Order: sequence, then C-alpha cells, then structure tokens
Amino acid sequence: MSPSPLILVTSCVQSAGFEMADRSISLSYTYQRAILNAGGLPLALPCIASREMLAQAVRYSDGVLLTGGDDLDPDLYAPNLPPEVRAKVRVEAPERDRCELDLIAETFRQRRPMLAICRGHQILNVAFGGTLVADIPIERPSHINHNRMDDPLAPVHDAEVLPGSLLAEHTGHTRLGVNSTHHQAVDRVAEPFEVVARAPDGIIEALGARAGTVAALLPFLLSVQFHPERLADRHPEHRAIFEAFVRKCAATARQRGD
Repeated sequence: MSPSPLILVTSCVQSAGFEMADRSISLSYTYQRAILNAGGLPLALPCIASREMLAQAVRYSDGVLLTGGDDLDPDLYAPNLPPEVRAKVRVEAPERDRCELDLIAETFRQRRPMLAICRGHQILNVAFGGTLVADIPIERPSHINHNRMDDPLAPVHDAEVLPGSLLAEHTGHTRLGVNSTHHQAVDRVAEPFEVVARAPDGIIEALGARAGTVAALLPFLLSVQFHPERLADRHPEHRAIFEAFVRKCAATARQRGD
C-alpha cells in the first residue's frame, strides 16, 4: 500500500490560545477532515520566518493547502486605501502574510500541487501582483450578502463555473452552490490566473491557471473563494475537489520516487 501523500496546511495565528493565554496557532478541523477523507495526510504548518525552512517543508511535502482566516495587510495590494475602507480591514498577524507569500513562492519553485481557499485564494492572487476588493459592502454593493457567517455549512448562492475548467471537470458542474463567509474578494486578477467561477453579482469565486504561464506548470492549481471543506461531507461535488487534489498530490509523490 502506498503511503498517503503529505499535505502542508497553513494555520492562523492567534494572540491567545484556548489552552493557555499565549500566542498560538489555530486550524479548523474541517480542512484536515476533508484531506483525510480524500486519502491525504494533513500537516499543520505554523508561521515560519525562515525561507530556508519553508523550502525544506515544501520539499518534504506532496502538496500545499492555503486556508482561510483574517484579512491580508492592505499595504500588500492597496497602500492608499481610503480610511473608511481600511477601517473595515482586520489584520491579526502580518507575519502570516510574509510566511505565506514565501510559501507560495516555494510551492511554485518546487512545482507542488496547490489548493487555495478563501484567504488563501486572495493571497495567491496578491502574491503575483493582483489586488483585492477590501470590503465588498463599501466597494461593491450587491444584493448578495457574501458574509453569511450565520450559515457557513450550507450553499447560500450559486457560482457560474467556466465550462472546461479544472473546477468544472472535477465537480461535474457549471453551476455550483457555494457557501459564503467573506467580506473581501479578488479584484484585479494577476497575470498567471484566469477566472473560472463568478457569483451572480460578478464577485470572483474561483481562479485557475492561465495557459502558458508559470501557474500552468504546477501539477494542480485551484483557488476558490468559498469553503468546500465545510461542504465536502454532504455535497459530493465539493468532496470531489479534495479527492482530485489529493490524487494529484499522490501522483506527484510517485513521480518523485517517494
């Protein structure tokens, strides 16, 4: 029996943890459960300041999952953000931004499969020069409430999926019901990516690799604004995202001779 592929999973930084009131890392079990159920072995990755240590972690891994969490530092994508918009942005741990930017660079350099979710979707776009809508209610007023924290475990609106895209291929859908727990979104899309899903109001729900770019060199790349890990246990189309990702991670491990 082949060993399960090892998948690095990014974690949040908290000023005070549950066990002790000291600085801690936090990671929802739903990410780990989705990977385990798909046959992968998740490993929570703390914020590592050393680029060399991150490179080593990626070298030992078979894939990388960028998770959700707090807002990115707007200085990374909009240093002149209007004060009324900046007031809506909550930055808890700038060191997480720096760590994940280095992690993304290493993942691309070493060509590991990558799945990015929510905040991960956003920082991936920023890492390559894209920008964000810093607060949807102010900057993109819409009839859709994208911050449905009252119902994070259920699809609350549809997303139109690009036919022929990786997301359409693996979910089997060109209209996908998604959950929605965010107040920010991808705005200007970075050059290596293309939009593969949108909400009815135009908010970008997923990105894929654009042909002929560095992103297309990765064995697997999918970036989603919604949270498939919270839907995977009840919705086969969302479970299929993790199954496809883990399969590609396993194939990458075999190719490396692990």
